[in-house]
Amino acid sequence: MKLTSINPATGQIIQSYDEHTQEGLENIVHQAKSAFLIWHRLPFKERAVKMKAMAAALQKNRALLAQLMANEMGKPLKQGEGEIDKCAWVCEFYADTAAAFLADEPVATDAQKSYVHFSPLGTVLAVMPWNYPFWQVYRCAAPILMAGNALVLKHASNVSGVALAIENLFKLCGFPDGLMRAVLVKSERVEKLIEHPLVHAVTVTGSVQAGKAVAAKAGAMIKKTVLELGGSDAYIVLPDADLEAAAQTCAASRLINAGQSCVSAKRFIVPNAILSKFEVLFVEQMRQQVMGPPTKEGVTLGPLARHDLRDQLHRQVQESFKAGARLLLGGSIPDGPGAFYPPTVLSDVKPGMPAYHDEFFGPVASIIPVTDDKEAIRVANDTVFGLGAAVFTRDVERAEHIAAHELEAGCCFVNTAVKSDPRLPFGGIKESGYGRELSGFGIREFINIKTVYIQ
Repeated sequence: MKLTSINPATGQIIQSYDEHTQEGLENIVHQAKSAFLIWHRLPFKERAVKMKAMAAALQKNRALLAQLMANEMGKPLKQGEGEIDKCAWVCEFYADTAAAFLADEPVATDAQKSYVHFSPLGTVLAVMPWNYPFWQVYRCAAPILMAGNALVLKHASNVSGVALAIENLFKLCGFPDGLMRAVLVKSERVEKLIEHPLVHAVTVTGSVQAGKAVAAKAGAMIKKTVLELGGSDAYIVLPDADLEAAAQTCAASRLINAGQSCVSAKRFIVPNAILSKFEVLFVEQMRQQVMGPPTKEGVTLGPLARHDLRDQLHRQVQESFKAGARLLLGGSIPDGPGAFYPPTVLSDVKPGMPAYHDEFFGPVASIIPVTDDKEAIRVANDTVFGLGAAVFTRDVERAEHIAAHELEAGCCFVNTAVKSDPRLPFGGIKESGYGRELSGFGIREFINIKTVYIQ
């Protein structure tokens, strides 16, 4: 069987890759175990040297890696280079902090000596998506490896070139052979990997459907999982907000990565008192985007990653329009090659419409009118998702209360867009998943929290 990478801007095949055989997968998993036995015995300082070398290698090759992303999943080059910079940052961050995050913690008990010790689990399987094909991998790989584990990567089939590039970078930076390996297999073969006795845990970033399938199999095998799944992030714009700044931030968040982000703004909850003004400002910001080939200078909006995803998004827009949503911008598939979809704005979005309930994975915004703050909070929470949310208002104290105590999401921001940061925990609740990545919480997900008690 073959895995095929297709350029989403042209529809042309880039390259086809042979799937790993079952024997090949066995070899990879056993190599990971052998590498783990070497790696986890190294002191943090020696692991950090390798991780710092990785950060330097990413920076050195950022242009080539951004070009690879543009070719395989359509990310504009400038955004791709920014993604590589962030990968280098997370490598530097964990190289500097892992030892402190995982230092023994003394506990006063009746024992002569007792403490909590943190030790790695073994080999972690990472099932990763195509939308941030480098960042999603490094976001989990840096803490997992600095904790002393090994990593087997099952990347999305359409970015196999990225998967192999990441594997090669780990080889070039002197990590033990086999410590980080990419497996080229289709999704239906993931279950066999989860079942393997030398795979000890699984981390998934992807759709709710994929997360449920992995969690079910891992649960049956009593293996730890972390799930970072879909999102339908609500951005509440209150009447006293700086509307121009809010509209600019909301549009930028909705359109980053062509709207293909679990943590981008998707639902814009706006009181009737400012609805008309916000619509005008927001539509103007969305209209200013430059759509085109991701390798072309000045392009801010590339194609969607695949034609089937573009077609699914268009169906969701059409269904919402037919159900009564008001189309303010876009909503039509452009002529010509490529999986392009224009910036699109729907307003008067109500329950029962896909634009209200579904995750729209593309440059489509849903404006939901409400009467007051109380209804805005209720609507923001009226979703199966719980990844991110934001509040825009000049009353920062009120916004902080809403963010901290009233919004049902793992990441809540005030007067700015939701984003990930290595220093802060990242993850969601409800169908957006469980567990956390990044920060000290992230590095402690795939470890044995061990009690040591000496009488």
